[in-house]
Amino acid sequence: MTSIPDSDDDRAFKDLNVVGMLHQFWEQKQVKGAMVETENLVVYESIPSPGPPFICYVTLPGGSCFGNFKYCYTKAEARRDAARVALMNSTFNELPCRCITPEFIARSVEEAVITTSGNMEDASDPGTSIGAYRLMLQSNTGKTMLEFQEIMTVFQLLHWNGTLKAFRERRCSRQEVISYYSHQRLDECMRSHMALDWLQRERQRPGLLSHELQLALRELAEARQAGRELRFYKEKKEILSLALSQDNAEELEEEAWRGQETGLEYLTHGGHCIEGSMVDPSEHCQFYYQDNGSDQESLG
Repeated sequence: MTSIPDSDDDRAFKDLNVVGMLHQFWEQKQVKGAMVETENLVVYESIPSPGPPFICYVTLPGGSCFGNFKYCYTKAEARRDAARVALMNSTFNELPCRCITPEFIARSVEEAVITTSGNMEDASDPGTSIGAYRLMLQSNTGKTMLEFQEIMTVFQLLHWNGTLKAFRERRCSRQEVISYYSHQRLDECMRSHMALDWLQRERQRPGLLSHELQLALRELAEARQAGRELRFYKEKKEILSLALSQDNAEELEEEAWRGQETGLEYLTHGGHCIEGSMVDPSEHCQFYYQDNGSDQESLG
């Protein structure tokens, strides 16, 4: 196979060691912020592939995620390109214009009013979408837009999952929801809870999970190729994949139990019946379920 020569930009980024530069950038930020643990600051995830194009994601401290948007012929090239995108966003985020200040909030609210054809009076009412947006910005004054996006990802997922709609139906105020979830990390417990919601929807509408997963994969690919921040899209994929794997595991378990009931999965040994080997899916995919009253038919 004829190798494709690197472009001048590729050779330049190899010489710059953009992967090392990205690590150094965040290492200095951690030290400056008195967070001295600098190992595994930046996490790379290469998607298994038998050949090009290769895809790599890079997750920064705090959770922001970026990926390579170029067509990469090697895993190393994909890693460098993902690091380049992440480094550009990281350094751009340090500019004063990317810090949430009272002036920034005023401009953002005005733009939101124009975009939504709303009015400025709504900005003073947290019960409106504009007012809630203003409240969230104010509660994150002093943070950068990258940090704000990390928080917004949680609310994007709650909206997509139908949880925010459930809160509205329970007459929870926007202030209460914002106050609570602004301090909640997007962890395995939250992912598992959302996955269980989707698993319950699959019970009512078979085939929904596969459809939504294909849609999420397409959205993730489009966002990556556009050089956008990817965490929302990637989290959707992970949550749906988790739900689908649990659904498949439960189907296999049900089939095994049906087989046992007919004697097909029993082996006789020493006069005793021994059940056929069966993996407990909870060992690999434990759901932490709390009834949140989610609207099972709502997709956000």
